[in-house]
Amino acid sequence: MNGILIINKPAGPTSHDIVSAVRKKLDLKKVGHAGTLDPMARGVLIVLVGKATKLSSMFLSSDKTYIAKIRLGMLTDTLDLAGTVKSVCDVPDLTEKRIDNVLTGFEGEILQLPPMYSAKKVKGKKLYEMARKGIEVERNPEKVKIYEIKRLDYLKPDLTIKVSCSKGTYIRALAYDIGRVFGCNACIADLKRVKSGKFSINEAIPFEKFKLMNRTEIEGSKYFLSKNNENFENIKKS
Repeated sequence: MNGILIINKPAGPTSHDIVSAVRKKLDLKKVGHAGTLDPMARGVLIVLVGKATKLSSMFLSSDKTYIAKIRLGMLTDTLDLAGTVKSVCDVPDLTEKRIDNVLTGFEGEILQLPPMYSAKKVKGKKLYEMARKGIEVERNPEKVKIYEIKRLDYLKPDLTIKVSCSKGTYIRALAYDIGRVFGCNACIADLKRVKSGKFSINEAIPFEKFKLMNRTEIEGSKYFLSKNNENFENIKKS
């Protein structure tokens, strides 16, 4: 069984948890994902099955689109609500024009500091492993690209935005930086990946539904792109 399985990950389980569930359900050893989602994050998770795991780098380098709810006035150690609150502050009065102008300022190439709670490696060690021990190390800013960022809703203190970005973009770090421009703390209250490369949330199977299906049903479903079909080959060539 070789191909691509598009799963709509719920908040809670890790991306590794999803891969383990797929591996067990399909009774296969070679299963991996192409682009981690934080435990609290939801949305499109590309799972590669069998020989398709060799295509991991192709999917990892694809662009992503997210819908993020930013909680202004709050800072946590993980830069999201799953972490421990470090500080809170008042949120300034913000007009829609002010918000839109600030967001537009983040479009294009920007430098971003990887969060300590991330899988980024420094000197061979994952940052989150050191962060859990209370260790903070120096990180170098990295260049990422924001293709589009726009306001969807603002109900103080929560700002909901839609972001289309390049690989390697940390939405938690983006939220923090947006808050700094506004003059307040900020962290992620909710995060949903609605597109990864060519795959959108509408093409993803809810994880709870996946758990109720058997191997034959999964392999024959619209959520599984077989390595032997023409559409799969077209994706490889794109």
